[in-house]
Amino acid sequence: MNATELSALTIRQAADLIREKTVSPVEIARACLERIEQHDQRLRSYITVLSDSALAQAQQAERSVTRGESLGPLHGVPLALKDTFAMRGVRVTCGSKLFANNIPDYDATVVERLRNAGAVFLGTLNMHEFAFGVSTANPYYGVARNPWDQERIPGGSSGGSAVAVAASMCLGSIGTDTGGSVRLPASLCGIVGLKPTYGRVSRFGVLPLSLTMDHSGPITKTVADAATLLEVIAGPDPRESTCSSRPVARYSEDLGGDIRGLKIGLPREYFAEAMDAQVRSAVNAAVQKLAGLGAIVEEVSLPHCKYAPAAFVALAMTEAASVHAHNLRSRPNEFSAEVRDLLYMGLLIPARRYVQAQRVRTLIAKDLAAALQRVDVIALPTVTIPAPRIGERTAKLDGKTVNLTAALARLTLPFNLAGLSALTVPCGFTSEGLPIGLQIAGKPFAESTVLRVGHAYETHSPWRERRPNL
Repeated sequence: MNATELSALTIRQAADLIREKTVSPVEIARACLERIEQHDQRLRSYITVLSDSALAQAQQAERSVTRGESLGPLHGVPLALKDTFAMRGVRVTCGSKLFANNIPDYDATVVERLRNAGAVFLGTLNMHEFAFGVSTANPYYGVARNPWDQERIPGGSSGGSAVAVAASMCLGSIGTDTGGSVRLPASLCGIVGLKPTYGRVSRFGVLPLSLTMDHSGPITKTVADAATLLEVIAGPDPRESTCSSRPVARYSEDLGGDIRGLKIGLPREYFAEAMDAQVRSAVNAAVQKLAGLGAIVEEVSLPHCKYAPAAFVALAMTEAASVHAHNLRSRPNEFSAEVRDLLYMGLLIPARRYVQAQRVRTLIAKDLAAALQRVDVIALPTVTIPAPRIGERTAKLDGKTVNLTAALARLTLPFNLAGLSALTVPCGFTSEGLPIGLQIAGKPFAESTVLRVGHAYETHSPWRERRPNL
């Protein structure tokens, strides 16, 4: 296999080839590093590339294969992580100037588990500063560019992760998702992104944005790869108080079942509101594909989810301001103007507004719980519009000018507020060749069901075979 073919491998393909001794971990790592050297000066997906360290890890993995040692599920597989996970001895900036020289002396739980599973770390990936935004136009580490159209954003805040995976500069990544920051960039870059249930994956060693809405989850080329990564990183962690003690399912083994008789809820409110016509058409076609596979589609109502953006702003801005309050007082000039202004606004939100937002959050959670008593999953678009151009602040929908952030995140926010599992899979492309994502959300800790539906759709659609032409 040549370098292009090696870097295009999925995680599961690479793991199988390494286990069979058909391909060397060093060959795959080198192929990804070559890809980074060829394309990332323009795409700006990486903040730190660990070339020497990655090759040393790959060489160690190769020696283990040669000795016939027991291999972990990610043995020799090259991954890269959003630049917010503590990694021992590696600069981790959180996309900020403030932490430009931060070198942790410990691993985040996610990093520790990936390391124990045999992963090779290629580097840390670009992100919106402190994960507080949706564009990944980072003022310190470069503007990340969408590989399908380099004049457009990849989404955020885990934009570098989505770019690197879509452009085959790593085989998979872990991002964070507070209001959609795994699913948005995965959707806009034509790949898979999974936000697990709140508490399913430990956040120890991850700088928080919103303590009550932060999640960590996989960004991958396929649903099967997302299942593989989730099996590795999920599970109880005594170091993180919100981490669930529930046992981890064998997500990979649950993918193969059919979806006949499974009920899919289509929220009528979202399809009545402003949405790009091509997005609406692609998602409707995807739902019909699932119906053709035997699923039962019925309408559900989520009347309070229209208030999700307002509730999210009050909660996320207040909680983010509390995280950064000390540095805002002592080092305000080391924040960008954009993020500093948002944090100052968070400090000014009265307690009664925060409490009111929590009440709205409860109503949204009740709507979703009621719907998910009737159906197994909810299906809807991930994003209402295709990837916007870099620098755009508004979008046109049904002849109206709307705020860009709201247009991007409106459909992902409710599942962060309720802490539910939610997956995005590619479901088509616009006439300009821009990816469209289908979002599938399920009950708490129902990742197996969500992944099974996503895998069934992916298996019967052509979209996962398409890759950007770089």
